Amino acid sequence: MDPVVAIDGLSKRYGRKWAVRDVSLEIQRGEVLGLLGPNGSGKTTILRTLTGYLAPTQGRISVAGFDMATESLEARRHVGYVPEDVPLYPGMRVDEFLTFMAGLRGLTGAAVRANVERVAAQLSLGKVHDLAIAKLSRGYRQRLMIAQALLGEPELLILDEPTNGLDPRQIIEVRELIRALSEHHTIVLTSHILSEIEKVATRVAILLDGRLLAVHELGREATIRLRTRRAATGGGEPIEALLGRLPAVESVRSSEQDGSETRTHHVVLGSRDAAGALARAVQDGGYDLLEMSETTTNLEGLFLELTDGVRA
Repeated sequence: MDPVVAIDGLSKRYGRKWAVRDVSLEIQRGEVLGLLGPNGSGKTTILRTLTGYLAPTQGRISVAGFDMATESLEARRHVGYVPEDVPLYPGMRVDEFLTFMAGLRGLTGAAVRANVERVAAQLSLGKVHDLAIAKLSRGYRQRLMIAQALLGEPELLILDEPTNGLDPRQIIEVRELIRALSEHHTIVLTSHILSEIEKVATRVAILLDGRLLAVHELGREATIRLRTRRAATGGGEPIEALLGRLPAVESVRSSEQDGSETRTHHVVLGSRDAAGALARAVQDGGYDLLEMSETTTNLEGLFLELTDGVRA
């Protein structure tokens, strides 16, 4: 399957300063890619080249199979963009703004009203459709900006700091919205809140000084470290066989048994949700559970490790 986004050798220079250097990356249909890095790492520059707002100094970008340099109009029709600084017209009503933006996206006739009604329903804007934008809360303004980005049903949705300035409830609502949108759109987003990226992204690309350091999968898999001891009334079944029967267990690796009957095991689970079943299986199988901890490197640890010594 062809990727929705293909970035090949992307570099961007401002005067003598390279903001992005030789970045290559593919983003597949249905992915949610988190773009991470300290301030000045090149995140915003990459987003702006993806939207066609900036031209690369070197390299090539294609969106939905269209070259952003030679087929810019066709490529941009497949992109919806929500910038960090929300540019809205405070005197316009919500419906007016969406209708205006639909026209800018090239929609005409009945398609304008159909698209405005669709995105207003998706973003739950019905209660405020006739309000002036100046009267909207920060949360509704963010919803409105996401709504305009969805006009024309673009394949690629770009969200730059979508939870910036929102309160905790609004952050949760935007997180749930991103999950819902990922069923129909490929999404690229940035955020300084790593835990938010970890909750919605399927992969992260980590940048430093304009270079791509790593691309990391964010699956539900977890590696669990166990310390067990056979209970006084324990059965005779080896713990490897006991745990190996659990559907979520993908592998079990155990240390050598010592004289105290205590052993250490590293168990790879296909789902973090199976940790409770793992603990119950150990105890029901006649073993004492002395320790249980997750050893998989989390996103925060990975980010700090790769950008060690850098201060925003």
